[in-house]
Amino acid sequence: MCEDDHAGIGRRAVFATGAAAALTLGTVSFASAAPREQRKSTVRGTLPTGSPDFVYIPVEVPAGVREIHVAYTYDRPAVPAGTAGNALDIGLFDERGTGLGGRGFRGWSGGARTEFFVRADDATPGYLPGPVRAGVWHIALGPYTVAPQGLPYEITITLTYGEQGEAVRPVYPPERARGRGRAWYRGDCHLHSVYSDGRYTLAEIAALARAAGLDFINSSEHNTHSAHAHWAAEAGDDLLIMLGEEVTTRNGHVVAIGTDPGTFVDWRYRARDNRFGRFARQIRRAGGLVVPAHPHATCIGCNWKFGFGEADAVEVWNGAYTPDDEVALADWDSMLVASVRDGQGGRGWLPAMGSSDSHRAPDLIGRPQTVVLADDLTREAIQEGIRAGRSYVAESAKVSLAFTASGGRGEHAGIGERLRVDDDTPVTVRLEVTGAPRCTVRFVTDQGVLFTSAPLPVSGADVVEWRTTASYAAYVRAELRHEAAAGPLPGTPAALTNPIFLGR
Repeated sequence: MCEDDHAGIGRRAVFATGAAAALTLGTVSFASAAPREQRKSTVRGTLPTGSPDFVYIPVEVPAGVREIHVAYTYDRPAVPAGTAGNALDIGLFDERGTGLGGRGFRGWSGGARTEFFVRADDATPGYLPGPVRAGVWHIALGPYTVAPQGLPYEITITLTYGEQGEAVRPVYPPERARGRGRAWYRGDCHLHSVYSDGRYTLAEIAALARAAGLDFINSSEHNTHSAHAHWAAEAGDDLLIMLGEEVTTRNGHVVAIGTDPGTFVDWRYRARDNRFGRFARQIRRAGGLVVPAHPHATCIGCNWKFGFGEADAVEVWNGAYTPDDEVALADWDSMLVASVRDGQGGRGWLPAMGSSDSHRAPDLIGRPQTVVLADDLTREAIQEGIRAGRSYVAESAKVSLAFTASGGRGEHAGIGERLRVDDDTPVTVRLEVTGAPRCTVRFVTDQGVLFTSAPLPVSGADVVEWRTTASYAAYVRAELRHEAAAGPLPGTPAALTNPIFLGR
């Protein structure tokens, strides 16, 4: 075994990837060997605080290699309270390089694994099987956080020589399931499995989605599309499986919903690099939707800093409802107000979504879920319903809503639509609810909360009406809230709707 020590971050070259500066360490070289032989090399070093977002270790791979295996460890020293400790992510790029856009991308496991392998016929979840070609490969390190003492690491690279295995041809899930025509379909578009940092298998996710009453889900692993080719066996007439990615940058996360199979979206940039628009457009060119996730989450790197100009919708409810979701909801409502200000009339508004962001038990898949009015249970129809805002968010399949507004001459509009009436025309807002015992209905407008109902009966079913005009309320959206335990703050939601706009 060969050992190669990198003292500190010596033997380095700093270069730009087209975005944030990165660091390249000294090259690890391997000689040729006979079939079935293995060669190993161990690299050690220490990354200081203030390290670049990405550190690359070049590996010269000779011809005749069957498999690349990488294992790594790093120190996690104790740190003072309130100080971030060490966290080191890892991934792999092949001989095609590390250029921004990911042409050479072969996988990413973040901090979820301590080892991985890649060969033609198989790969560790999170990584892409394919030929192991001769050339300079790169191990990608992502020092997510670095302790004041620095981040000492050790990486062992093992090459197994021999004939390449037979490449696996990917099979993807169909883009349609057996729908009910134009109907309300329930889905969860933010989920994680063993293909990134989740613990659920794909089969477990599919079974739990069906048990939760879902009609569609979206594959959204962190920074990898490796799960795409493994979902086909879990799809069926009763479950549409769309393919995407959670693009996990250092300045926020965005879920790509329903991209073409095999689409990879790079994440190696910050807001200051002015690169997000390029990748948002890539998502849309691949047939997907751009949805910032948990925009006010408090975890490091989770808070959304790219703005919403490129977004198709925004996730305002992520998993169990917490204070950062309340902030996201209020921020979204402020965006609605801005869309009707100065005569814009709500044109170009941004719809809201909710997803579970489930990773492992006890995370509940389908809590919450986005309920979409779509022409059929197809990728295109579901995306169009989300993009148009014809949707509401519910805590479970037990909760169902019908939300409408009507004028005095038979005018009628539903969620995400506009009721075209004169400013002084009386408007009746009507919410039909099932599955929400003792919840309170709130009607929220650009002027704030203008109506709050008494608690619904224990049956959970009721009809609540309110009358207004377009001059009084430019839009109306509904919130269904559980009873508050104490104090003046509202309870957690059972459901949230997108708005109905009022006026010409």
